[in-house]
Amino acid sequence: MGCSCLQATFQAESIDEAKHLYDQLLPLTPIFLALSAGSPIWRGYLCDIDCRWSVISGSVDDRTEEELGNIPLKQGQYRIYKSRYDSVDLYLSQSGQLYNDIEFTKEMEFYEKLLENSVDKSLAEHISHLFTRDPIAIFKEKLVSEDDQDVDSFENIQSTNWQSMRFKPPPIRDNDEKIGWRVEFRPVELQFTSFENSAFCAFVILLVHAIKQFNLNFLIPISKIDENMKRAQRRNACLEQKFYFRKNAFDQEDLDLKEKKCDLVEMNLDEIINGNDEFKGLSKILFDYLYMMENLEAFTLCKLKQYIKLISLRAKGTLMTPASYIRKFINDHPKYQHDSIIHSDINYDLIWHIYLITNRKISCPEMIFDENC
Repeated sequence: MGCSCLQATFQAESIDEAKHLYDQLLPLTPIFLALSAGSPIWRGYLCDIDCRWSVISGSVDDRTEEELGNIPLKQGQYRIYKSRYDSVDLYLSQSGQLYNDIEFTKEMEFYEKLLENSVDKSLAEHISHLFTRDPIAIFKEKLVSEDDQDVDSFENIQSTNWQSMRFKPPPIRDNDEKIGWRVEFRPVELQFTSFENSAFCAFVILLVHAIKQFNLNFLIPISKIDENMKRAQRRNACLEQKFYFRKNAFDQEDLDLKEKKCDLVEMNLDEIINGNDEFKGLSKILFDYLYMMENLEAFTLCKLKQYIKLISLRAKGTLMTPASYIRKFINDHPKYQHDSIIHSDINYDLIWHIYLITNRKISCPEMIFDENC
């Protein structure tokens, strides 16, 4: 698909914990897409979006006219509401079920078979939803697969459902390292430098630990996450957009009464990351977690605080996103005619400039501070 991104996978202690982390990270996917925005140029044009998401979504959308809903369905077909590269359609945990508020399609034959084999309803819906897609890549050596020995048939479909999160079962064989249930966080765009990439990874890793330590709850309706994903891709969304977010992150749902406890508000990224009068802010929650940790080496603590600082300053607008920086470079280029066209010499200068930043040949105070501990 030709676009670089930054993805992080986390192993859980059990399938239930994996479901919980999957659900809790899901509302954060558009937040980190906007924070990491780095793709404002497409096919030689400076565009009115800052991220890759909708571009790739359209490029791999292989739905038929019937599946798109453009013409009436034929026998055995169904409406599919999103591209195979898109945001997640449903939560997996028990609490998350209260917030599944959009239509989704499932392959009923697989769904019923999963239920017959004691797979719980939410996971059966998830798997059968993946299998509404056709396989798009088949390797000759995998035409005959021993499904009781490996998961190649499953992974053929799983790995071509490119969603904002991925729920990953353990491998059946060659699992000497005892790989368990995992979740993959997939929205982040690739950054210019290893420091920025490390900052995003570290921030999400710390969030995973804080979610478990403080029993945090970020659940909001799936429909609001979809809306947030649209907003996250807009030009300069990091500073100009507001996002639906749960301000009462320490309150839990009443599962006995099936009662939702979400206090949903719209906040900008500065408020979500750095806090306001109603919400503590993700960065402050992470600092609370760091200060609880015992025997943390001074250098490690310093580095983690710098990673949090970078995300915090970007949310404030003190540091630019890669997309904003690229726009500024293009607008300031002497050969740019302010017509959205990126000629080859402008493109070359941009790539060379990014190369110099990446390899620390030149400084870039608009995006990165001195991170030496």
